Amino acid sequence: MRRFLLAGAAISAMATSTALAEESVEVLHWWTSGGEAAALGVLKENLAAKGVAWKDMPVAGGSGVQAMTALRARVTAGDPPTAVQMLGFDIKDWAEMGVLGNLDDLATEQGWDKVVPAALQDFSKFDGHWIAAPVNVHSTNWLWINKVALDKAGGKPPENIDEFFAMLDNFKEQGITPLAHGGQPWQDGTLWEALVLSEGGMDFYKKAVIEADPAALSGDTMRKVFDDLTKLRGYFDDSFSGRDWNLSSAMVIEGKAGAQQMGDWAKGEFLRAGKKPGADFVCIRFPGTQGDVLFNSDQFVMFDLGDAEKRDAQLKMAAAVEDPAFQVAFNTVKGSVPARTDVPDTEFDDCGKKGMKDLAEAATSGTLAGSLAHGHAQPSAVKEAIFDVVTQQLNGQITTDEALKRLPEAVAAAK
Repeated sequence: MRRFLLAGAAISAMATSTALAEESVEVLHWWTSGGEAAALGVLKENLAAKGVAWKDMPVAGGSGVQAMTALRARVTAGDPPTAVQMLGFDIKDWAEMGVLGNLDDLATEQGWDKVVPAALQDFSKFDGHWIAAPVNVHSTNWLWINKVALDKAGGKPPENIDEFFAMLDNFKEQGITPLAHGGQPWQDGTLWEALVLSEGGMDFYKKAVIEADPAALSGDTMRKVFDDLTKLRGYFDDSFSGRDWNLSSAMVIEGKAGAQQMGDWAKGEFLRAGKKPGADFVCIRFPGTQGDVLFNSDQFVMFDLGDAEKRDAQLKMAAAVEDPAFQVAFNTVKGSVPARTDVPDTEFDDCGKKGMKDLAEAATSGTLAGSLAHGHAQPSAVKEAIFDVVTQQLNGQITTDEALKRLPEAVAAAK
């Protein structure tokens, strides 16, 4: 009898294990750096506790361009993944195709309408229906500074472009790379949009980037932006071309570079290296953009696979993403701030608290706008057209005059 019971228990355990193993989500994402992978581990563990296995489909590339290429190939082959990390206008594009799952019931049950900011809901919903679960809110107009280098430069973070260049000059005198940058189109675009905001303010950013006004794209303020870009190129090291963003972060962490302009996901690299804000590094809004926030939001969309079992696993993943405890655990590691407004800042470090405060104030004052470089200001075709002009100008392949002529032409052609 004892052997019979033990055998029965073993069979039952195997059946349970098989059932759990069958419930899974295949997730396409581009969180491949050390800090990002650590943050993603929080979600994997959360789902594992719910009996949902994680099948990883990572596609390296900081802005998700490569991931969207891989996704199109999978969908064309009739084999879409169950869940996909996605940004802004890419969500809208896929929603228009009618291939995304409806999350209304879960959203109603968990009250997403009350806690997710309206600016995010513009991308989380399509035709009034929830089709994405927002994980976080990133902002792109940050500057990360090595504390030792800054102290040697006088200890005062720059508040405007002139002070920024003065600080970079001091870093050059210190014998380190003044500004760590990775020469990839999306990184060039991230730097360019920070300069647009700094030189022209939020009204100009909205006019030039979100409205794509030809006069704004070719006028005197944009000339200053491209002139700044040319000047900043002189503060890069010779090996910047093609460098991944996290390797530039490592240069600042290790004291080989003085600063990096990058979104707040960079903080995850500093934290993973055991560095503390205020003690080892300084986080500030890009000089001249205090009070303004350019945002992007990582969201997970669930493809409609016509399978009830997979649908159940998808809903468990979406529910896990919006769990307030997960929002804290994930975003404190990732460097971003929660997508939910009801999450307290208690567990966040000084940079995180500043990010949450800045976001709330910008949302109230109307100085919150989508990041172009990260898919929240223009559709992909327009974004790529702007990238082409910006990257060519930054690399000296075209002059500022040529850039000012080509920029509105490229945008018009992409529309």
